[in-house]
Amino acid sequence: MITSPAWKDRKYAVLGLARSGRATVEALLTAGADVLVWDDRAEAREPFAGRSAIGNPLEADLTGYAGVVVSPGVPLNTHPIKPHADSFGVPVIGDVELFAQARADLPPHKVVGITGTNGKSTTTALTHHILKQAGVPTTMGGNIGLPILEQAPLPEGGVYVLELSSYQIDLTYSLACDVAVLLNITPDHMDRYDGDFAKYAASKSRLLAMQKRGQNSIARFTDARSLGTFAEGTMASILEDVLANRGVDPNEQANWPSLQGPHNLENAAAAIEACDILGLSGAQIRAGLESYRGLPHRMERVAEVAGVAYVNDSKGTNTAASAPALAAFDNIHWILGGLAKEPGLGECEAELSHVKAVYTIGKAGPDFAALLEGRVPVERCETLDRAVSAAATKAQTGDTVLLSPACASFDQYADFEKRGDHFRALVEGLK
Repeated sequence: MITSPAWKDRKYAVLGLARSGRATVEALLTAGADVLVWDDRAEAREPFAGRSAIGNPLEADLTGYAGVVVSPGVPLNTHPIKPHADSFGVPVIGDVELFAQARADLPPHKVVGITGTNGKSTTTALTHHILKQAGVPTTMGGNIGLPILEQAPLPEGGVYVLELSSYQIDLTYSLACDVAVLLNITPDHMDRYDGDFAKYAASKSRLLAMQKRGQNSIARFTDARSLGTFAEGTMASILEDVLANRGVDPNEQANWPSLQGPHNLENAAAAIEACDILGLSGAQIRAGLESYRGLPHRMERVAEVAGVAYVNDSKGTNTAASAPALAAFDNIHWILGGLAKEPGLGECEAELSHVKAVYTIGKAGPDFAALLEGRVPVERCETLDRAVSAAATKAQTGDTVLLSPACASFDQYADFEKRGDHFRALVEGLK
């Protein structure tokens, strides 16, 4: 695991003992810190009995504490832990901030931090894959993979590739990334930012603000949109410039099987630029792009049944995330709905020409059906099993059945992974 001598004999409270919380406690204890742990679930507290103090930080005197470590899931704008810690002058931090503090004692390395409303998981996994294929010691963490403190330190010359949500950025103050990537900012998680898009955008932008002189930032795609200059052809021009400067022709995307669609050209361009900055050759980068196999639940080609492709894009949890998936295919039987994050079709509106039929599910299903009826054939299915069955009946050879719900999953599933897993199982059943 990753630890730091700077934590020795210092006092920390850890609130929430899910996976990253457990990893944090273990790293702090190994470093010789004095740790107070808490989780509302008694079974989560059990492994730390006799190894650390157990008690709710909300009821504790935090005088002299170096930090209260919370899960990114704790809403700082409404949870009482923030004002309680503030009253003692104690920072509320996350495991990424502890990683930042530990960096001085790790073998010489680089950190790539990647954020954005959409595309950050793919860009993180792709950057990590290209580096790994090129023989660079690397690992990925943050909002993807294993908790970063649970991982073994990389040897000299290693690269840590971190996917960072706005919540994680809110909980770090000293993470100065050697390469910081800001992909895009569109409205999301407004409940965490009091409905204020400017607060959310400022949170994302802090990743760049924490950098030091001489470090590299990649934000040209966001800049084009935020400056109001984004228009037809602008993004294509930016992409062409980024790729041409690194000897890559946009037409080469045809050789990257798991990176299809305009959005994936943006993701690839960001990864190419980051890897170029880190010193990889064009040949090394190309090899990684061509061998990358994609992420589960992100435009994941599950199977082809009777000439129909079935694609799991369950990670499309808002309209801005689903629009690129619609743009990447034609003759789509679109499974849409769940717990809506915003009203209307948003960016999906512009991609309806790719849609052959719609099958609505979940709480937002009736609203989407009302919006789309009379424009494309719509079937109100309510549940995913009915939607897959209906789409399989109607789809013809060459069509694509696409689960890209443009909604959160929590009305019917624990998370988008469970929703995507159910879709996979249903498609397997069709075979």
